[in-house]
Amino acid sequence: MQDLLPYALLCFTSFFTLINPLGVMPIFMTLTSELSAQQRIKTARKALVVSFITISCFALGGQLLFAFFHISVDSFRIVGGIIFLIMGMDMLQARLSRVKVGKDDVKSYVEDISVTPLAIPMICGPGALTNAIVLMDDAFDLQRQIILFSVVFLVLFITYWVLYFASALIKLLGDTGIKVMMRLMGLIIMVIAVEFIIAGIKPIIFDISLQLNAS
Repeated sequence: MQDLLPYALLCFTSFFTLINPLGVMPIFMTLTSELSAQQRIKTARKALVVSFITISCFALGGQLLFAFFHISVDSFRIVGGIIFLIMGMDMLQARLSRVKVGKDDVKSYVEDISVTPLAIPMICGPGALTNAIVLMDDAFDLQRQIILFSVVFLVLFITYWVLYFASALIKLLGDTGIKVMMRLMGLIIMVIAVEFIIAGIKPIIFDISLQLNAS
């Protein structure tokens, strides 16, 4: 049980900071500005269902991708860590969105924005999908796999309620409050990124040292 708690905490903090409900919230309000309150809630619900399915598919199919492209998990950890560092830097600079959405785009997406761009790539972007694959590799037993999918569901459930009360939360936090939260989450994700990079480099260095000793 003590071994499962750090894993659960890592899953929650990494997914929460990468999905970043507070960062999605202002863009969600912009994209749904022409929708009624009921349509806005329906859009949020559909986007989160699509996000859960997408993240789950990447988590379950990650190993097949590795085998097909002959990619090592350690290499993927390093690349994932670099992606997280870049995203963390964006968050530290309080950039509220991961995609730029212009006024023309809003009009074209208003009919059905729940899949694109709301679910993909705003909620489950490259960082969240990479995180799912890497953490699934660490889930070597059924308990950890249950924790992983439960945490993904929990974070998306929290995201739903953040989007549900988006209008009130934006007024409560204000622009300054949202930017402060963004910077804190950016710092956390950069720390996780460093851990991922170190975890990927260690086995590679160990293999190199073994080969040198053998020769």
